[in-house]
This record gives sequence, structure tokens and C-alpha cells, in this order.
Amino acid sequence: MKREKTDKPSGERLQLDQAGLDAAKRDTNDGAITPAYGPWREDIVKMLNDALATELTCVLRYRRHHFTADGLASPKIAEEFMVHANDELGHADRLAERIVQLGGEPDFRPESLPERSHADYDDSTDLNAMIKANLIAERVAVESYRQMIALLADKDPTTRRLLEDILADEEEHADELKDWLAR
Repeated sequence: MKREKTDKPSGERLQLDQAGLDAAKRDTNDGAITPAYGPWREDIVKMLNDALATELTCVLRYRRHHFTADGLASPKIAEEFMVHANDELGHADRLAERIVQLGGEPDFRPESLPERSHADYDDSTDLNAMIKANLIAERVAVESYRQMIALLADKDPTTRRLLEDILADEEEHADELKDWLAR
């Protein structure tokens, strides 16, 4: 296969920013936080704390549904609710860890979860209503992670990759729940 030749402007070279490298040598107490994070670090930490609140809300909703699911199909579905709850808890842990890496503090305050979470808590007693509530929450999570990923673009590639990984899990959860509703 023949490769297309692309011309680069004469004299232009790809090279690292020496000033940025020199700045990275200073302030070693900041760990991985280099000046390249610039003005976005605090916004990213807030965004991650809101995602953390969403994941914690989802953990609580899924666990409640696990323990209160009732009906003929409920044992298998309740088991899946617990699997999802544990996945969401893993997401919460990964988000909290990233917040700390960025020099922030993970916000686990229960009283502020409803205001910060993108998804709602649900106390349905009907199995189909539980499935639907969880599907809606997963769809909200998918959309919020997509938006966060787009906002981050090249501002924080490490956080972007973390969110892309979590997004894949949330999409899988949504597909599973959709299948449960179809039965």
C-alpha cells in the first residue's frame, strides 16, 4: 500500500516546551500536578466530585433495589442490581483517588449527595419501576460522562481516560437494564 506524502511547513519541528519542562522541575510537593493543568484543575476536581456524588447515589439506589426486589424474576435481577452496585462503588473509589491525585478532597458528605448527583435516588417497590429507574440513571450517567469527556478533551488526558473507562461500564449497564425491561 502506498503512503500519502504529507508536507510539513519548512523549518517546523515537533518539540517539547522547555519552559513547561523547567516548571515541572519545581514545586515537587504538587506530585503529578504540573503548571500545565493551569486554571482547569479546580473545575476538574468539582466535576469529579459531582460524578462521585452520582456514583454514590447509584450505589445506594442499586443496593436498596437489591434488597427490596420482589417477584418471580426478582432473584436474578436483584443479583444483577448488586453487581451494578459494586461496579458503581468501584467507580466512586477510582474517582475519589483521582480527585486526591489532582490535589483535591473527595466529597463524601451524604447530606449534599442529592444536590450534587446527576442521577436520582429511587425508592420504587415495583420491579419494573426499579429497572426503569436504574436505566434512566445509567442513561444520565452515560450522558454526563460523555459531556465531561468532551469538556476535558486535551486538558487532562489521564482523567479523560478514566472517565472513558467508566463510561464503557455505564453503557454496558444501560444495555443490560434495557434487556431486562424487554423481557
